[in-house]
Amino acid sequence: MAMTPEHMRPHNSAFLGLGLALASTIFIGVSFILKKKGLMRLARAGSTRAGDGGHAYLKEWLWWAGLITMAVGEAANFAAYAFAPASLVTPLGALSILVTAVLAWCVLGERLEHLGRLGCLLSVLGAVVMVVHAPQDVEVASLNEMLIHLQDPAFITYAVLVVCVAVALAVIAVPRFGNSNVLVYVLICSTVGSLSVASVKGLSLVLKELFMGKSVFTQPLTWGLLISLIACITTQINYLNKALDTFSTHVVTPVYYVAFTSCVVICSAILFQEWRGVGAVDVLAMLSGFGTVVIGIFLLNVNSDASGGGGGGGGATNLDLSHHSASRRALLNNEEDDEDDDVEARSTRDPVSPGRMTLDRNPKFTKKAP
Repeated sequence: MAMTPEHMRPHNSAFLGLGLALASTIFIGVSFILKKKGLMRLARAGSTRAGDGGHAYLKEWLWWAGLITMAVGEAANFAAYAFAPASLVTPLGALSILVTAVLAWCVLGERLEHLGRLGCLLSVLGAVVMVVHAPQDVEVASLNEMLIHLQDPAFITYAVLVVCVAVALAVIAVPRFGNSNVLVYVLICSTVGSLSVASVKGLSLVLKELFMGKSVFTQPLTWGLLISLIACITTQINYLNKALDTFSTHVVTPVYYVAFTSCVVICSAILFQEWRGVGAVDVLAMLSGFGTVVIGIFLLNVNSDASGGGGGGGGATNLDLSHHSASRRALLNNEEDDEDDDVEARSTRDPVSPGRMTLDRNPKFTKKAP
């Protein structure tokens, strides 16, 4: 389905989507800090750590405040996909890392070295470039129009290719190279995750028509989108955890961000043809902005890795990419760590909000021996 001017979304809607995406990064970043402070208070009180299976955080109001703040942020991010192109909303998720790093420095007193500050600056500059040169979103006004896009032969080919690649990697590559090559797990997460963006865009239309009083639950497409989203998220949870369990966080973070965002842009371009009519200058600017954000993320992770992480909340913040809104269990606890080691605080991206960065609080990830 070719994109024509009448199918382009009005500028006001695009600005609304951009505003929602930016608000989402702020809420998500603040939520990490609130949860972190709640967990630190529990640690000082001698409660069992969350990483050791404790659930005392359920009685801590700061933790609940963080959870509610995250829910608001994820809702804003979900809504952003209804108004702005996925190729813009998804990369902007990286800014939640910046918000978290700055707030951890200002509020928690954590160290932000010169490399980290440079990383923050580069992330902002890259995001600004991407916003200025982002493609205009294509108007998809109803579920019927969404179905037409989903039935496009190009998208069907892409979806089948993604499934085949993911299955081949899981069956053939994971047993052989899973513990030695980070790309194996990351590619499964990224390719499958790109399909979840299509589901999110479709489900945003479901909510839109539901609020208009239309009967959406009798349409097979509604349930197909929901099942597809659940399947994609389940797969991502599994293999992203495997990647984080096996490799250092500062390795997984930039690799996953690049792979996931690239797959989302490709999927969105095929499904909605967002890049049709975009000039070469805008394409190059988007790529350069994307690369600048990647460098910024890398520097932030180098900053957190170089700063180390002592106890008592004074260490640096290790950053991690994920895709889900519920808190995840601790990945690895080094048995040689002292009891007063820092509390681990980690939150993840909501299932309906792809590509969100999450905060890992100084776990010591080391590559497992084969």
